[in-house]
Order: sequence, then C-alpha cells, then structure tokens
Amino acid sequence: MRARELLLGLGLPGGEPGEPPDSPKRFPDGAHYRVEIPSVEGPRVLEAVLEEAERRGVHIHRVSQGSGIMLLTDAEIAEMCAMAREAGVELSLFVGPRASWETGAAAISGAGRVLGAQHRGQDQLAYALEDVLRGVELGLRGVLVADAGLLWVLRDLKARGELPGDLVVKVSVQLAAANAAAVKAMESLGADTYNVPTDLSPAQLAAIRAVTSLPLDVYVEVPDDFGGFVRHYEISEIVRAAAPVFVKFGLRNAPNIYPSGTHLEQTAVALGRERVRRAEIGLSMLERYYPQAETTKPGTPFAGIPAREAA
Repeated sequence: MRARELLLGLGLPGGEPGEPPDSPKRFPDGAHYRVEIPSVEGPRVLEAVLEEAERRGVHIHRVSQGSGIMLLTDAEIAEMCAMAREAGVELSLFVGPRASWETGAAAISGAGRVLGAQHRGQDQLAYALEDVLRGVELGLRGVLVADAGLLWVLRDLKARGELPGDLVVKVSVQLAAANAAAVKAMESLGADTYNVPTDLSPAQLAAIRAVTSLPLDVYVEVPDDFGGFVRHYEISEIVRAAAPVFVKFGLRNAPNIYPSGTHLEQTAVALGRERVRRAEIGLSMLERYYPQAETTKPGTPFAGIPAREAA
C-alpha cells in the first residue's frame, strides 16, 4: 500500500506493529474469500439483492437471513431456494424460535442479552429442530445456528443420516466465540462455518486461523447493535490473515427489522440494495490493496446451494 510507504518516508510507522502471517488456507476451490450479504429476509429482498448484484457486477456467494425459518411460508422458502439455486448462491436461514422471542425475562435483562438467540429449554430446542427439518424438506441446505446444543444435535443427526450430509451449519455471531480455543470447540460441535465477533483484529483472526480450516464469516460493515464498525480499508488485511473468509457486508445506520415481514418489506428491500452497493465499494478496496486475492468464480459448485427438489 503506497500510503504505508509515504508514512515511513515521514519517519512514522507504516501501520500497527506485529504483522500477522499470511494464511496458507483456502476454500476447496483455492479461493481466499467469498462474499455474504446478510438480512435477506424474504423472496422479494433476495430478488432485489440478486438484481442489484448483477447491475453492479458484484458476485455474491451467500445470502443469510435473520428472522427465522419459522416466519417464512413454505411457498416463500421454496421460492428463495429456487432463486438461490438458479443464481448459484448459498442460502442460509436462521433457526427459531429463540429465547428473546418467548416468555423468559433473562434474555431482555442487561446482563442476560447474550442468551437471546439461544433456545431456552427442551421444548424450544425441539421447535428449533422442527424448523431445520421443515427447511430441509423444502430443499434448504444452509441453516444459521446460535445455540451450542442445537449445533451438537445437528452434527449427530447429520452423522446418522437423519439430515443431509451437505447441510451447511453456519454459526451466528451471537454465539460469540472470541478466541482460537472457543472456535475450535465450535468446530468440534459441528460448525461448518463460523461468524466471529465483529471487533476482532486481523492479528486475533490470524490466531484463530492457526487452529482451524473453517471458513470465518467476518463482518466488514457491522450493524449498529453489533458495534457499527465500517472496516472496508481492513478487508485486504482480514482476507490475507484469515483466509478462507466470507466477507460479510452488513449496514451501519440502518433500522433493526427483526423479525421482518411484508409490513417491512420495502425497507428490507432498500437495505438489501444498499448492502450490495457497500459490497461494491468494499470489494474495490480489496482489489486495490490485495489484487492477488482470489474468489470463487461464478458457476463453481459448492456446499449450501439449495437442493433441486424436496428431500
């Protein structure tokens, strides 16, 4: 980066000390990174995101959703699966219900909010598993999980053949494993891809990368309720130190629309389009500062793309 050279010429450090090493790890096709657009809350939002991506020349590899499988109709899930399959995009839908949506008080307390995306009690765990089973029956091959118990259950059901072996289990940022040992533990419980906390430095990500080959999902623009960071200039360092990485474009200064629905559809569509615009900006910086970074090419088959027909 020329800016670092200019700073050195002025007798200043070119950056923070302790450069993390380049990650030698890659996606199975050799790619350093893939692109994720979150908060794609229904078919019309997905339609808008795919349209905007095509218009801007942004190649998207994964879309994820936060309101939950339980708040989509069968027809909506099937339509999203069909659109994602046709576009060659991984589709990851959140599992619900969660603690913050039911009658317990701990999840809305100051110290207990971290519990909010977990499943409170065995009934709620069973409901969450029903969400997964229903999605899979409709062709879904990617679920978003924020509970260690459900993660363990899905791992064993996949091993027993009760769930498809190609089901991608993505762990939510809300499970908040923040160091190498914790992420390694999530991998042992069945994580296929892990969304790390939003404020980890490239050096901290490199330490996690040293012990796991799991793709790390890293917000480079962060919703306000997870910190509101805009880290576009750091994308090249994050990819270099932590590959394989899903570069994830959230959106600062945006309303929290969970749980979403048709009453918020136009807002969700507008937010989705802006996330793609942010991706265009962020990826241009990655190309400028780390042009040798490779991504998964369009048409490459990979896990998480919905099945062609119901299981």
